[in-house]
Amino acid sequence: MTQGWSWYVIALVALNIAGCAWLLWWTARRRPGDPKPEDTSHVWDGDITEYNKPLPRWWINGFYLTILFGIGYLAWYPGLGAFAGYGKWTSKGEHARDKATYNAKLEATFAPYRGQPIDVLARDPAALKLGRSIFGNTCATCHGSAGQGAIGYPNLTDDIWHWGGSPEQVLQTVLEGREGVMAPWGQVLAGMGGDNAVDNVVAYVRTLSSPEKGLQNNYMAAQGKKHFDAVCVACHGVDAKGNQALGAPNLTDGYWLYGDSTAALRETIINGRHGVMPAHGELLGETRARLVAAYAWSLSNGKAQAAATP
Repeated sequence: MTQGWSWYVIALVALNIAGCAWLLWWTARRRPGDPKPEDTSHVWDGDITEYNKPLPRWWINGFYLTILFGIGYLAWYPGLGAFAGYGKWTSKGEHARDKATYNAKLEATFAPYRGQPIDVLARDPAALKLGRSIFGNTCATCHGSAGQGAIGYPNLTDDIWHWGGSPEQVLQTVLEGREGVMAPWGQVLAGMGGDNAVDNVVAYVRTLSSPEKGLQNNYMAAQGKKHFDAVCVACHGVDAKGNQALGAPNLTDGYWLYGDSTAALRETIINGRHGVMPAHGELLGETRARLVAAYAWSLSNGKAQAAATP
């Protein structure tokens, strides 16, 4: 705020306070010629009379006290232009103090779980309850309130973990995040096997988890296997069981993160996929990350205990 605007605000506030005080003083005075309080000559319907009684003295004094309070308030707190007030109060400072108090309470709550192994926390009902609360605030947007995921967001209640499902691996996922990239292969496959190459690979991939589907078109699946062996085994492996170090999914388990329809598989092969799990270490801190990792891990390892649910 410039100095000119500051003085403008100060003058405006001062004039308003002075105006209120003057108005109260002026209207409370009785002047010569004023009618008696009981006699204004204003009568309606023959029996409704308007009086002109002065305000009670206690009300007038109370009004003056509010004016004095306002002056004191503006002297202690900021309100007069750029004047910071003698109390040096700021909303930012109060927020920082409140935040520090809240964080201290949180630290006291989380302190017993600091450094605890994930599988130990997963057997502690109180820890699971905290983890479930953190999960609801942080993870449920993508994975769902029950952890069952959605298209593009993994289901945490099964035993399929693209990046590994050990307690340590789940904690690493929460702390550091994951980024899974499936390269687009549409043009490469078309160059290798023509316009039908993608459909052939789709036919073969579908047989990996549902062998009976290969019977529908053995020729397409056989052609697709040739292309698969040429370009896909590098990530998914010769046995198509994937590679957790790369986040490459197992294609034989029947779980399809982006859907198992022909259209979904074609989209995956032609244009690729890019899935990102953001790192939450900085946001949550290690202790809270451990608690939510324990809850997530418990969803598929003995399931979350009933005590963790409200």
